[in-house]
Amino acid sequence: MGGIAFLGAGSFGTALAVMLAKKGANVDIWDRKEEVIEDINVKRENIKYLPNIIIPSNVKALSDLNKVIKDNKYIVLSVPSHAIKDICNSIKEFITEDKIVISIAKGIDEVSEKRLSEVIEETLQISGVAVLSGPSHAEEVALDIPTTVVVSSKHMEYAKEVQDLFMTNKFRVYTNDDIIGVEIGGAVKNIIALAAGISDGIGYGDNTKAALMTRGMSEIVRIGMKIGGRRETFYGLTGMGDLIVTCTSMHSRNRRAGILIGKGVATDEACKEIGMVVEGVKACRAFYNLSSKLEVSMPITEALYKVLFNGLDPKYGVYDLMTRDKKDEV
Repeated sequence: MGGIAFLGAGSFGTALAVMLAKKGANVDIWDRKEEVIEDINVKRENIKYLPNIIIPSNVKALSDLNKVIKDNKYIVLSVPSHAIKDICNSIKEFITEDKIVISIAKGIDEVSEKRLSEVIEETLQISGVAVLSGPSHAEEVALDIPTTVVVSSKHMEYAKEVQDLFMTNKFRVYTNDDIIGVEIGGAVKNIIALAAGISDGIGYGDNTKAALMTRGMSEIVRIGMKIGGRRETFYGLTGMGDLIVTCTSMHSRNRRAGILIGKGVATDEACKEIGMVVEGVKACRAFYNLSSKLEVSMPITEALYKVLFNGLDPKYGVYDLMTRDKKDEV
């Protein structure tokens, strides 16, 4: 097993690093924040992003980006989606052909509207990247709670190698050669989770959430297939699986932010209170624009966009959804 580097000490990257270290791997974590590096190396805890989890001694945190990449074969990009292009620009001179780049971010590039794997390949000038996605809260992965995810790549030999790298008796990894579907499912579910949280914050019940999740699934399928994903992928781990866990769990920062917004907190303040990136906000704007260009109906995304960016009262957003023209379900 080659060495493994995580670029970004966020909660999910740290959880995966802990899991791999328990498996016996030597893991490096790079981060910009000196206090995070010191906490990991000295206190053996990522207090800011994954508190109360002991980090094994075979995990090291460093601030030297060149060294981290040079010493490891597997390079995991564990920064938020909006930071992917910047981190790739920072490391492109260090990436060699023997490296396998793995993305665990969920979203699309808001400027180019390209999938993250496309941004990574173009920026690093590599022919393929592996994408790891699926229903996997960091807090549970770090505690060895049974979890199942999926990995995809244009080059399935990469995906199979990453499958072997991450697989444990508590962390099951499937492969799927539909990289478009895997990425889009993981990105759009954050939008629906934010909407589900808003519904909870308003005080609506299980009926409303079930409707949002089910009709949200339809939006995932419509936009995903328009871009080129396969229908069956969206009913798997990266679509339905991720949607269920993100809409129903209080581990979900998207749902938690949505609850605050539903209670009347401004979007910026809600995100600030969560303390970590709320991917659904940026994803909503990106997919609202993309769906308009591609002429794909995404009414939940459109209503959420108006709430987040146009100041629409969330209750009126729900009213608009409920009073649209009648139609067949399928």
